[in-house]
Amino acid sequence: MNDEFFIKSKQEGFRSRSSFKLIQINEKFKIFNKNNLNILDLGCAPGGWLQVIKRLSNYKNNKILGIDKLAIDPIDGVNFLQKDIFENKTIEEIKSFFGEGIDILLNDMSPNTSGNRSVDHLKIVSLIESVLEVSELFLKRDGFFVCKIFQGGAQGELMDRISIIFKSIKYFKPQASRKESPETYIIAKKK
Repeated sequence: MNDEFFIKSKQEGFRSRSSFKLIQINEKFKIFNKNNLNILDLGCAPGGWLQVIKRLSNYKNNKILGIDKLAIDPIDGVNFLQKDIFENKTIEEIKSFFGEGIDILLNDMSPNTSGNRSVDHLKIVSLIESVLEVSELFLKRDGFFVCKIFQGGAQGELMDRISIIFKSIKYFKPQASRKESPETYIIAKKK
């Protein structure tokens, strides 16, 4: 309750404190612009990142799609699928919705944590590998990839794969991330 970003999120009408993580990522990397019109947000519940996307990319021709297993309250101008992102039918719906591909792929998903950092790190690495498959299918050349990862020792092979798909790969821990959290974000552009 005394958390600065929790309080700010309530004051500014955001659904979650994590909204400020995306705001800070955009301040540093300038991912939202009039050329980035097709935006996919994976693991979007409760919709805080979708609210930020709507504010920062308010262009007439935008196509914004959020996907999560959990339901969210509607956001005007944003499409939502309550689905498992890794099911074939969901992949087909993404393809149908965007047609020619996406400009920005956002992933703030994290697996249910066990409290064991090593186990949790392995779980998120596996999750990111699946998200990478989605990026290979849909993300356009020079499209932005923003993905949460937990710091740990098992990401060597994952980073090798990321470096094959992406260029200008950066790590960034937004100020809005809790200091005790092992999360950081990968921000990259597709080759």
